[in-house]
Amino acid sequence: MGSVRSVCRFREAIMAIADELGYFRDHEVHAASLLLWSEGIAGLPDPVERLEEPALVRRMCGIGADLQLTRLLQALVTAALAAGTEPGEGAAGMAEILRLACGLVEPGRARTTPAEVHRMPVAHLPAILRPASDAPDWGKAGYRAYDAELERVLRGEGPGAVRPCV
Repeated sequence: MGSVRSVCRFREAIMAIADELGYFRDHEVHAASLLLWSEGIAGLPDPVERLEEPALVRRMCGIGADLQLTRLLQALVTAALAAGTEPGEGAAGMAEILRLACGLVEPGRARTTPAEVHRMPVAHLPAILRPASDAPDWGKAGYRAYDAELERVLRGEGPGAVRPCV
C-alpha cells in the first residue's frame, strides 16, 4: 500500500479509509457476489444453483480479477495525473503495484501478468482518448504519456524507448 500512497500522493488519512471499510480484512464471499463482481460476463446459469459449481466459481473469480486489475490500473493513472505525478516518476511504481496485485490474484500461478493488465484497458480508453471525448486535453495527453511509459517499463526497455503521440 505504500507504493499506492506514493504514486497517488495519498495522505495517511485517505489510506485509513480503505482500512476502516474493511477492504484489507478476510470476509466470506458468496457465489452471487462473484456473479456481480464479474459483471455477469460468465452468464446466469440455469438453474441458478449452478453458481456454486467450482468451475463456474473459478471462471467468475478470473473474470472479476481481470476487471478489478484493469480498474486498478486506470484508477492509479487517474489519481497520479490528478496528483501531478509525472509518468517517468509514477510508471515504475505502478508496474510494481501491478506485479503485487497480479501475485495476489492466484498466488504461485502467474495467471495474469502486469503487461497483460496494461493491454486490457484498451477497450475503455476510446471513451477517454477519442477526439470527440469530453476529457480535457491535459488528461488525454497524460493517459497517452502513462501508456507509453508503462509499456516501456513493463518491457524492461531503457528510458525514452517509447514516445507517446500527443
